[in-house]
Amino acid sequence: MRRYAGLLTLILAVALAAPPARAQEKPRYGGELIFAVPSQPPSYDAHQEETFGVIHPVAPHYNTLLRVEPFDRTGTKPVGDLAESWTIAKDGLTYTFKIRRGVKFHDGSDMTSRDIKASYDKIIFPPPGLKSSRRTTYQAVEAVEAPDPYTVRFRLKWPESSFLLNLASPWNFIYKADILAKDMRWYERNVMGTGPFTFVEYVKGSHWVGKKNPNYWDKGKPYLDGYRALFISSSSAQVAAVRGERAHIQFRGFTPADRDSLKQALGDKITVQESPWDCVLMVAMNHTRKPFDDKRVRRALTLALDRYEASKNLSRIAIVRDVAGIQVPGTPWATPPAELEKLAGYSRDIGKSRAEAKRLLREAGVPDGFAFTFKNRGIPQPYEPIGIWLIDQWRQIGLNVKQEIVEASAYHPMLKRGDFEVAMDFACGFIVEPDLDLGRFVTSSDANYGKHQDKVIDELYQKQARAVDAEERRKYLRALEKRLLDEEVHVMYTLQWNRIIPHSSKVKGWTITPAHYLNNMLDTVWLSE
Repeated sequence: MRRYAGLLTLILAVALAAPPARAQEKPRYGGELIFAVPSQPPSYDAHQEETFGVIHPVAPHYNTLLRVEPFDRTGTKPVGDLAESWTIAKDGLTYTFKIRRGVKFHDGSDMTSRDIKASYDKIIFPPPGLKSSRRTTYQAVEAVEAPDPYTVRFRLKWPESSFLLNLASPWNFIYKADILAKDMRWYERNVMGTGPFTFVEYVKGSHWVGKKNPNYWDKGKPYLDGYRALFISSSSAQVAAVRGERAHIQFRGFTPADRDSLKQALGDKITVQESPWDCVLMVAMNHTRKPFDDKRVRRALTLALDRYEASKNLSRIAIVRDVAGIQVPGTPWATPPAELEKLAGYSRDIGKSRAEAKRLLREAGVPDGFAFTFKNRGIPQPYEPIGIWLIDQWRQIGLNVKQEIVEASAYHPMLKRGDFEVAMDFACGFIVEPDLDLGRFVTSSDANYGKHQDKVIDELYQKQARAVDAEERRKYLRALEKRLLDEEVHVMYTLQWNRIIPHSSKVKGWTITPAHYLNNMLDTVWLSE
């Protein structure tokens, strides 16, 4: 219990710590931030949607209970938003939040704990027929309570290491309880929050506009008079908008070539921020199809990959860069490079690895020149260059691989049906946290496209999630990683994506993170001119 209490003290100290001091210019008030968004919102309800096409234009209208510290480049430090402070019970089963007073919805009504409870009940315990995309990430929650107007309490069934960070999800917009009581679907086509900007208009296929909330609870913010999101699907048109100074920024990311062309064209007028990205392309191998039911064959496929050479070459042309394991490099649970090199496919001696790959294929009875089809998603970046690289790598151990491009809308249904031998898989997270990134690998997950059944993985995932000590959790994570990528090779990681944001140097107060879903409230952003 003392060890557990110590961990909670550490978590609380990190969570409540003031943002680090930053030497920066004094923010300037005024101006309209203009940014490009490559995708449009299917609906406005972040509780049910999964695309940045919702978060980027809509998040400035809302607050969340907690948020990720906006100047933390790792994207892993929870701080208060509508929560002013909080305490955690010694047994880790009760989290109690004190809510800010004086917060008002855009219609002028007071925001209280009742609104937060109603919003989380919608997320965690949605009524039949109502979609909640993140319901499964809150399975530990037994109840959400509002004992008084400025207190919210979460009661858990079991302790969970990631719970605070999970509450900082950018998708957890706080909605008005009275509206939800009348119509749970109202927020799908309407906007009304407590955030730094109020809603002006949305013209489908064109733009989304917000203006400064003059009654925002965080006095002195926002700095901008407003913002305008321009919906531009074409990558070249997005680049052209920034180059022509018709847009200040695009928050998802550009390619290395786009970065270089913008920098060459605009010089000091462009500032570039880069970060490892909590997105990765993986290779799913169908465990129900021969010979991929044999772990020797799966191991051979990963041993063939020279990830380090690929990192040097592909990072010049694609939005990938780092060689990584199951967590984003530079974040708290990432695998140290020396440990990573011990896993199959991560040795720097590619000659030795490929010789072992050929031996394993012979041992498994796979003939030289064995042919199979690799199905890839019909999106240029980074699917196309990674797919070409994979086929070349497998050719070097004697395999004859044909690539089949699957149109984007048909791609997920294909994976879910299991209609493939080997296929590209991908994952993008909204916060770098093992519970959120690794749940797809448990046997029962809908995203376990290779259909592996592994009770050891299931147990290790649960153990790391409930670990009360940081070193204990790290031990379980390394064991899960070794089981997943080395001992059984249920899946293969390629390269971690690299997020590149070249933006107008006029844009200040915005910090890149490993997730393109974070830092979109725009309350800290200002324009230098």
